[in-house]
Amino acid sequence: FGFLKMAKRSYREEAAFITQQTPTMYEIAKGFVPNMRVPGRFYVNGELKSLLFDELEHHVKSSQTGFGGFLPAVKQIANVACLPGIVNYSIGLPDCHSGYGFAIGNVAAFDMGDPEAVVSPGGVGFDINCGVRLVRTNLLEKDVCEIREQLAQSMFDHIPVGVGSQGVIPTSSTDLEAALEMGMDWSLREEMGGRQGTL
Repeated sequence: FGFLKMAKRSYREEAAFITQQTPTMYEIAKGFVPNMRVPGRFYVNGELKSLLFDELEHHVKSSQTGFGGFLPAVKQIANVACLPGIVNYSIGLPDCHSGYGFAIGNVAAFDMGDPEAVVSPGGVGFDINCGVRLVRTNLLEKDVCEIREQLAQSMFDHIPVGVGSQGVIPTSSTDLEAALEMGMDWSLREEMGGRQGTL
């Protein structure tokens, strides 16, 4: 990855590599990190743009004081643009945020006809089947508006998040092995899901 050789630049110098191409699309020019093979792009609205640029500014300030910390998503998008075999762009989708190697929401295509092309576990995802689910309800925003804080807290309390976290359902190593082997069928066997929740 190019970040191994990054020279320290000011926030203004860093931001100069990023140009707005459309109202919601920004391009990261080659050179933002060394060895970029293609430009990077990310798609965000004004509010999300502020988050990504604030993250970059915080990183620059932290680096100048000797505290490196995490890499901001825009740097991770640029680092992915350095990978052998990448095609056209390293792209950050609207939910993009700092991740592990690839930014979360960072996608890229690779030419498998290129003998140097890579398949990166970070691009496939370290958290496949991490428990993210979409649940449809008949509730409208007005139905939950007054209790949204309590609802969010209840979900946080009952849905495991993060490495090594635990939820309200005790799970042993044996259970984990069975779940990995059986997938959704394990959930059904353990009466933790309904047929309507399966694909």
